[in-house]
Amino acid sequence: MTRPDEAARAAGRSEPIRVLIVDDHALIRRSLELALAAEADIEVVGEASDGREAVELADRLMPDVVLMDVRMPKLDGIGATRKIKESVPSTRIIMLTVSDEEEDLFEAIKAGATGYLLKDVQIDEVPDAVRGVHEGQSLINPAMAAKLISEFANMSRKEAERPPQLPVPRLTEREMEVLRLVAKGMNNREIAKDLFISENTVKNHVRNILEKLQLHSRMEAVVYAVRERLLEIT
Repeated sequence: MTRPDEAARAAGRSEPIRVLIVDDHALIRRSLELALAAEADIEVVGEASDGREAVELADRLMPDVVLMDVRMPKLDGIGATRKIKESVPSTRIIMLTVSDEEEDLFEAIKAGATGYLLKDVQIDEVPDAVRGVHEGQSLINPAMAAKLISEFANMSRKEAERPPQLPVPRLTEREMEVLRLVAKGMNNREIAKDLFISENTVKNHVRNILEKLQLHSRMEAVVYAVRERLLEIT
């Protein structure tokens, strides 16, 4: 039975969130499909059992969100994530992993994944995770955010001598404030509280940042800002 809050979401969105499920274990795919099928505002448009099949389906189905296993045969989740972001850059990718300590997971985030879910997560948390990334949030814990920030800082130092290739779009002072907090791994609610503005205002700022930089995810924006020296991370 659809809860009132779910019905309200569905009424406010003209099209459901299109989801592709990718995992080499049929039982996990089935569990995820059952959890999402009950949601009025989410539609599972396909399933894949390996990375190669995931890339082909993503290119054909153009899903809004992909739930992607990290370790799979033929092509792993990292390679599949990289290829999907190249062919369908607007797609948000959530990695499925057994541990948030995996080095592979860090590489997947760098490849363009929006965040991750542990495979032992409560199944009823999955729909909200899908909605969150679709709305522009990142599913990254503070420890992973700190690791990413360290990587960004190293990247910034390595490229310090490289002149910008093209004129860099100008961000407003408020947009820069929001981007700095995104770089710290903060979600929209935390940013809103820190800046004393509404969560909707934060969403608007993030959307404007991505449009100006012609990017599709918060992490891409942080990487770009560090590379072009819009943002200094120490």
